[in-house]
Amino acid sequence: MLPEQLGFTPRRGVPWLSPTLLAGTAVRVVLAGLFGAYLDKRELQNALHAEIFDERPGAAGDVRNDGNAAGEVQNDGNVEPGGAAGNRDDADQGELWLDYVADLGDGFNATYSVAYLLAQPRLTVDGAALPRGRVLVMGGDQVYPTASWQQYEDRFKGPYEAALPRAPLDGDQPTMYALPGNHDWYDGLTAFLRLFTRGHGKVGGWRTRQTRSYFAIRLPHRWWLFAIDAQLDAYIDDPQLHYFRRVAERLRPGDRIILCPPNPTWVEAVQDRQAYDTVDYFIRTVIDPTGAQVRLMLSGDLHHYARYTRPDRELITCGGGGAYLYPTHRLPQRLDVPPKTTLVRKKSPSEEYRLAATFPTRSRSRQLAAGVFTRLPWRNPGFVSLLGTIHLLLLFAFLGAAQRMSGLEQRLFTIPFVGMVFLVLGATLGFSMPSTAGRRRFRHWALGAGHGAAQLGLGVFGAWAWTRLSFHDLPWPLPLLLGALLYLPVSGLLAGWIVAGYLLVASTFDVNVNELFAAQGIVDHKSFLRLHVGRDGTLTIYPIAVDRVGRRWRPAPDAPADRPWLEPTRPLTVRLAEEPIRLG
Repeated sequence: MLPEQLGFTPRRGVPWLSPTLLAGTAVRVVLAGLFGAYLDKRELQNALHAEIFDERPGAAGDVRNDGNAAGEVQNDGNVEPGGAAGNRDDADQGELWLDYVADLGDGFNATYSVAYLLAQPRLTVDGAALPRGRVLVMGGDQVYPTASWQQYEDRFKGPYEAALPRAPLDGDQPTMYALPGNHDWYDGLTAFLRLFTRGHGKVGGWRTRQTRSYFAIRLPHRWWLFAIDAQLDAYIDDPQLHYFRRVAERLRPGDRIILCPPNPTWVEAVQDRQAYDTVDYFIRTVIDPTGAQVRLMLSGDLHHYARYTRPDRELITCGGGGAYLYPTHRLPQRLDVPPKTTLVRKKSPSEEYRLAATFPTRSRSRQLAAGVFTRLPWRNPGFVSLLGTIHLLLLFAFLGAAQRMSGLEQRLFTIPFVGMVFLVLGATLGFSMPSTAGRRRFRHWALGAGHGAAQLGLGVFGAWAWTRLSFHDLPWPLPLLLGALLYLPVSGLLAGWIVAGYLLVASTFDVNVNELFAAQGIVDHKSFLRLHVGRDGTLTIYPIAVDRVGRRWRPAPDAPADRPWLEPTRPLTVRLAEEPIRLG
């Protein structure tokens, strides 16, 4: 099918080191940071309906509010206040399949591969037949690199509509809920709210029901799912706290909670001790007083599968919905959650969790990391061209300084030597201190300075080779033409390899780990979760691993109306990333 027939334009994967993309994203991030607190749409959502969604099979309907501006959750007769009638409801005797996916709206091949698998009526995984989830929860970053209506159309909505064009002809229409990630917030959440929070919309065959960027879902057998919106390092706003406190009035001792924050703060707290504070405050003040237990925490944001465990709780990161792969080999083997060292006076007791499983495996992740030398130049030609341009200017700066020192008449245009040196060192130091680095430490300065010295060393070698070949003696403007046609691409490639080597070394010190894999844009090794609340009340988690996404697709114009528009030319294979996890 052509793009105009599909209704959207399939996009290639985001080249994360593209100079124009880096500049544009940096502006969006700065604006979001400066004005996000003043234009926080979570405060405005207080004027919208506040609903508890009941997804138990056979449930009478939603527990809705009466539309008041205070956003209070009112009871409509389906559930008695405090949940006292919960287990006596026939709806609580059934079972439910639920899917979880996050970090999906990147390149078409990876995003559509996962959407295609989610849309299938059932998947056969390691011999087990797993039916499609009646509920689909999206854990954040539905679009990259920054949010806009067109980006949502091309990178998320279009692929999912193509995977499930209309409601299934032989079953119930599945429901889609979405939690915003930081990339969804870069337009102030405008496009996200238009797409997901109308209360009666649809994305292909999935219906959307939520009315805010956060939500609570009642599941069978006293299971609940709470999805909290705590993006851009912000506190949980008062309307959101008020909503969840009213929901918590329906909890009682023994109820079990699946908590979905937008990012895995339990891992991020290793670098930033305050990262987990908001989630800890929510659990300690909203959930714990009810006697309910958080048995499972799910998050995306890190683009891999990883599970930390202790007897009473599982912490799972599953951000394999479509974005570039994030490494697993730098994950700590053990975590203290909350961190033992923190400035917060009131916090939950620290508990130790161990790393139980990852996808890809740690050894495979190390192998993929070494591919940065080939993938970085191939995936980021604009970045390599920028490096070549900088080195060409550095060459002329070196030659100009040498000519002035030798008393020769300067034949090239003047480029300040000191200015170029400071530019290179400033850029490498800034690159070693990304916004995710937390507190700047000695290793950041040392690695950035070492990287800058290596780039300057390449510049010195280039100037020496240039003079040895006597290119500087050619009549003007031949030196400039040779520089643009010969020196720029060669020096750009060499400088790109220096960046690759720097990223590989820096990642061993937990610096620029994200950039190491973002530069490679690996589209394979995707993952999502299929969860089953059984008739006996047991929650079983099936971590679905996709080793290789589809690359070639063929149209299926004669397929039934609820079948995908595009089929893979080679069948997509899935397997379990680890054995199913069962929570009683």
